Amino acid sequence: MITWDAIEAAEHRIKPFIHTTPVLTSAFLDELSGVQLFFKCENFQKTGSFKVRGATNSVLQLSADEKQRGVATHSSGNHGQALAWAAREAGVQAWIVMPSNAPQVKKNAVQAYGATVVECEPTLQARENTLQKVQDETGAIFIPPYNALRTIEGQATCAKELHEQIPGLDYLLVPVGGGGILSGSALTTQYLSPKTIVMGCEPENADDACRSLKQGEIVPSLNPDTIADGLKTSLGEITFAYIKELVADILLCSEKDIKRAMQLIWERMKIIVEPSSAVALACLLQHKEHFRGKLVGLILTGGNVDLSTLAFE
Repeated sequence: MITWDAIEAAEHRIKPFIHTTPVLTSAFLDELSGVQLFFKCENFQKTGSFKVRGATNSVLQLSADEKQRGVATHSSGNHGQALAWAAREAGVQAWIVMPSNAPQVKKNAVQAYGATVVECEPTLQARENTLQKVQDETGAIFIPPYNALRTIEGQATCAKELHEQIPGLDYLLVPVGGGGILSGSALTTQYLSPKTIVMGCEPENADDACRSLKQGEIVPSLNPDTIADGLKTSLGEITFAYIKELVADILLCSEKDIKRAMQLIWERMKIIVEPSSAVALACLLQHKEHFRGKLVGLILTGGNVDLSTLAFE
C-alpha cells in the first residue's frame, strides 16, 4: 500500500515544477444535473494533463547514474508529452516511442520539449518491441505511464489538492484508462476524505475496467473504439489492485454522451477539454438521479485536443 507519507513526499517533490490547478463550477451544469459539481481542471496543468504529476515524480527520483542514461516510454499522447517535459526540466535525455498514426500535433509537442520521437507501427506489440530496442541501444530507464508506484504517487496529488480545495465531497468521479489517476485518487481519498465515495468513469466502447471490477480479474481491452482515446488502455496489475479495493463502481457512458458532455464544457464553462476528460461529466449526466443533491468532484484530466479534428458532430 502506498502510504500517506509517500503521497505527501510526492507533492513536496513535484510542487516547484507543476501547477496547483483550479477548481471551477458551473451554475448551468449544476441546474442541469441537480448536483453541485466541482471540476478539478488538470486541462490547465503543465503539458495539458495530469500525467505530468506522475512523470515528474518518477524522473526526480532517478539516481545520478539513471539520469545520465536517460528515460524512455511509449505513448500516443499525454504521457509522452509529460515525460518529455519532465525530462527536460531535470536535464535528462528522453526517447518517446509513438505510433505512426499518433496526431502530428502531439509528436510536435514531444519534440518541442526536447525529446526524440521514435515512430513505430500502431500496435501494442510494436510499441513494446520498439521501446525495448531503444532501451537496448541507449540504456534508458523505462518510465511507465500508469502501472508503477512512483507514477501513482504523483497522480495521487491531484485528488489531494481537490480535497483540500473542496472539503466534504460526497462523491469523486474520475476517468479510467490504465488506472493511474483513478487508483491514485482513491488512495488519497481513503486517507484524506474516507467518507467520499470514489467511482471510475469509462466509455461503453472501452469498458475493460468495468468488466474487470465485476469479474475480479483484469479483462484486457480488445479493439476499443472510442473518441476518448486516452481511455483505451487496459488496467495494470498494480492499478487494478488499488481499484478493486478502493473504488465503489465503474460507471459507463455512450459515445454520444461523451460528445455532448464535451460540448457542454466547452460552451458553458468556456474551457478546452479533451474527450477523455468529458467522460466523468458524461457518466454523471447519464446517472444523475444517483447523485441528486450531492457534492460531486470531477477530475478533468486533460485538454490536449487536435483542433483539426474537433469531435462535436
